[in-house]
This record gives sequence, C-alpha cells and structure tokens, in this order.
Amino acid sequence: MEDDPNRLYRLDGVAYIAGAIHLEETFSELPQGADNETVRRYAHTYIMMLLSTQLFGDKSGTRLHIHWLPYVARLEDMGQYSWGSAALSWLFRCMCRMTNRNVVKLAGPLQLLQSWIFWRFPGFRPEGFDVFHWPLASSWSGYQPTLSDKGPRVAHWRLRIDLLQHRRCEYLLFLPEVVQVVHPEILEPRHMSLWRAATALIYFAVIEWHPVDRVLPQFGGVQGRPRAAVNIDFLMSKDGRGEDRWFPHTLQFWHLHWADRAQHVLQFDVVADPGPSHEYLDWWYQYGRRFLSPEHLL
Repeated sequence: MEDDPNRLYRLDGVAYIAGAIHLEETFSELPQGADNETVRRYAHTYIMMLLSTQLFGDKSGTRLHIHWLPYVARLEDMGQYSWGSAALSWLFRCMCRMTNRNVVKLAGPLQLLQSWIFWRFPGFRPEGFDVFHWPLASSWSGYQPTLSDKGPRVAHWRLRIDLLQHRRCEYLLFLPEVVQVVHPEILEPRHMSLWRAATALIYFAVIEWHPVDRVLPQFGGVQGRPRAAVNIDFLMSKDGRGEDRWFPHTLQFWHLHWADRAQHVLQFDVVADPGPSHEYLDWWYQYGRRFLSPEHLL
C-alpha cells in the first residue's frame, strides 16, 4: 500500500507516518548501564514528552504526536527554534477556544500562565513560595489551592481582580534577585528587543498575533491608546488537517512576517514608573468592561 505523502515525514532518511505514540510503554525508565546512544534516545523522548504534555499540551492526555520528531532529531539544533513564541501562540489559541461556551476544559502551557499571573500580580501569589530559582515557573510547582468548591473560588478571584489597584501590578521585567538565577543569554539586547516585535506567532498551523502594543507597561513603556486589533478570525479554522497541512505554503504571508520580525520591533521610551496614559484610560472607560463581579459584591 502506497504511503500518503501528506502523512509522511522523513528524518535522516527514515520515513515516519504521522500519528501518535505512547511514551510510558517503552520509555518509562532508563535501563541500568545504558550506553550513550540509549541515553541520547531517552533524552530525545523526554524532550518530546515535555513539548507535547507541558509546553504544547492538548486534551489527548499523554499521547504524543509524531510531528515533533524532526525538531528533536539533533539536540544540537534545538536552540535555533523559537520555542517561547510557539508556546505563546498555542496558549493564545487555547484561550480563544475557551471563550466558546461549549468548551469546558482549557489546554496549553497553563503552568507558564499561572507563573505569569503570580509574577505580575504579587497580591495573588501564594504564601511560602518566595525563593526564585531556574526555571522560574517551578517556583510555584508545589502550590495547591485551598478552596475546592469551584463557584466560591471563581467569585473570590473575580472580586480580587475588580479591586486590583494600579500599584499592585509588577511592571519590572526582572527584579535583581531574579536576575541572579536566569540564564544570562536571556537578557542580551538582541533577544530582549525581539520581545517588543509586533509580529505573527507560529505553532505549526496555529497563527496568532503578538499584540505587544497593548501591553507596553510590561516593557517599561507608557500605555497609549491601542491600535485597531488585527483581524485573524479566519485563521481560527486552521488546524493542520486536510488541505492546509502544508501551512508554510498556504500561510506564507504570516511566515514571512515572522521572518521579518526584526523590522517590526516597537520603539518607545522606557520610564521608571510605567502605566496607562490618560488617552488609554479614556479609551478603556469607553470600550472596556470595568468589573467582572455583580454590582452588589462591589
């Protein structure tokens, strides 16, 4: 039977059929006295597991798609990929899907989302997790919410968000104690400048926009009136199946935008006390929804 070329991947001259593999059955534990090649193979598998279940987790549980094989074939090449932008693209897509009332579970890199919330909003941080180490997201790995009932917990946090004051947000990129534990390459200007690029974020067929112009205080800038949002609603139906499997061709415009991201880095003044401008506040009061909680709770 001839292989379907749309489901075929080639890696070092070996053809793999697109599908899913299960890790626990074969790679649950490294054998005693394993040689270097075996250790390397298990390392590849462990990285694939992290990619599929942590950074790019979906609702399939522990199933791992074989499309990751080309990206972990050579450990020496893995540093050339922008894993962070791809993970952010997948998180944005998962959060968009969650706005559908028929969707009941949220997928994506939720540990990173929770870490970002605790980092940017100190008042939401759990007590007893103040030691910073690398990776930063693991600082709160042992946190377990004390409230078990979903209804009161949601109402509680909605009210906390409604009562949040401007001064209770952390705008600094890294505090001095955090700088001591992050990898120094992260803070090189050539990397930090690209954080401010208004460009497309790509995760296979998932294309999302990086609206950095709407979060300037995170980068030390004063937030002005936002630009009109980029309409990418038609991209919500792209999932890599069927006719759009070869997305670098069918979605070429967005791939070229990403390749040219250095030309789309926003330029703005960095100030000691960033925050919203009067123009932004006027816009927000006109179009934003000020409160999440019912009026009687406020």
